[in-house]
Amino acid sequence: MSGQSSPTFYQSLVAGGLAGTAVDLLFFPIDTVKTRLQSPQGFIRSGGFNGIYRGVGSVVVGSAPGAAVFFCTYDTLKKTLPFSSDYAPLTHMVAASVGEVAACSIRVPTEVIKTRMQTSTYGSAAQSSLASARLVLSNEGIRGFYRGFGSTVMREIPFTSLQFPLYEFLKKRLAKALDRPLHAYEAAVCGSFSGGVAAALTTPLDVLKTRVMLDLRDPTKQAHPTLVVRFRQIYTVEGPKALFAGVVPRTLWISAGGAVFLGVYEYVVHTLMGTST
Repeated sequence: MSGQSSPTFYQSLVAGGLAGTAVDLLFFPIDTVKTRLQSPQGFIRSGGFNGIYRGVGSVVVGSAPGAAVFFCTYDTLKKTLPFSSDYAPLTHMVAASVGEVAACSIRVPTEVIKTRMQTSTYGSAAQSSLASARLVLSNEGIRGFYRGFGSTVMREIPFTSLQFPLYEFLKKRLAKALDRPLHAYEAAVCGSFSGGVAAALTTPLDVLKTRVMLDLRDPTKQAHPTLVVRFRQIYTVEGPKALFAGVVPRTLWISAGGAVFLGVYEYVVHTLMGTST
């Protein structure tokens, strides 16, 4: 059950890693469809419904450590931030935001490779995630793996600032209504709702992140537009609708993924803690 005791660092590490791997592998096809809808090439030219597991290799490598770093940071800061219980939403917001920035240091390189594989950016030159990684390294250097880091952080901080305070609030209210600690599947429902709301509202930032990661222009030869300029270009050239490209699959997969991600996390962490779920 989802009670008041806090997991240790290592319990958060294991539970977070398992939760991240489970959700990313389970919902990878939906993420591929979303990414192709957001691609400047268009859905069909990016691959349509073909090869929907293209790029899954990078996810296998990055999911567990990225999610583990997030939950270790989040759970640690929840216990150590010097805010009173009256400011619990602020605690959750700050803890989740710092956790996402830490996780992005691992997640962004795998996200770059995944995004380019999903949209066939390199065509026949890269038939695997490893081949794509080699092309990024040879063409852009180490910095290429962190293309879109700023836009990813800019997306993740608002996302987690919405998702986790809402998630913690819903868990607290539901536990109070039921007059008992929550089961993992009940916490999963809270995670699904909070994830769906946050996903829909932050879709424009997700579109911006995708466009930055798919931009193969050499920044040493041609200056890249700033995030603000790029955002304005999408809005003026393609219209407001383009900023919400992929909003349905994104909301669906993060809503369902939120249930799996947080449900698995709650189940594993309380199993490790020796409490019932």
